Amino acid sequence: MNQSPNPWITAPATGTGPDDVPVDLQLPPEPRITAPLLGMVEPDAADRLGSRTMTGTATLWVTGAHGGAGESRLAGILDGARATDHAWPVPDDASGKPAVLLVCRSDLRGLTAARGALIQWASGVAPAVDLLGLAVLADAPGKLPKSLRDFAALVGGGAPRLWMLPWVESWRLGDTTAGPPGRDYQRFVIDIAALTT
Repeated sequence: MNQSPNPWITAPATGTGPDDVPVDLQLPPEPRITAPLLGMVEPDAADRLGSRTMTGTATLWVTGAHGGAGESRLAGILDGARATDHAWPVPDDASGKPAVLLVCRSDLRGLTAARGALIQWASGVAPAVDLLGLAVLADAPGKLPKSLRDFAALVGGGAPRLWMLPWVESWRLGDTTAGPPGRDYQRFVIDIAALTT
């Protein structure tokens, strides 16, 4: 027995009248946080990244949200980038807002640390930086569990951009001679180069 969703209609409409023109849905643009937000509650002092005066210059400062985030590894594959040792960079010459890439691992600890750093930035208590986005490096080989994938998407929504980067086995074994491995890393390097030129 074929039932219609509306009991008062016995046959489905065929769509031949002038009112049956398909409607284009206009969706709002995807929300992005591109600057600190007024009224954002600042994190507790224990949950904040420190700041560090950086000597010299860099096209991009790579800031790890926690120890083992992979900031040194990413700084090594990005032209003109320098790692900040888990601190917001403050240029010693007061040359303006430095471009910063926040980095974390895809485990719960790493994503929680990144969330704290992004809340610190969004609340305006972090030093003035031009945050390009958040790079989440895989913490293990294989597919990320759904709960962590969902949490990473939630945390990444607090950054201007989000890059999910896969596991690199050669890095685990200490091989840093090769360039950025895989298509995801190549696309990431191109994105960063476009943002910093």
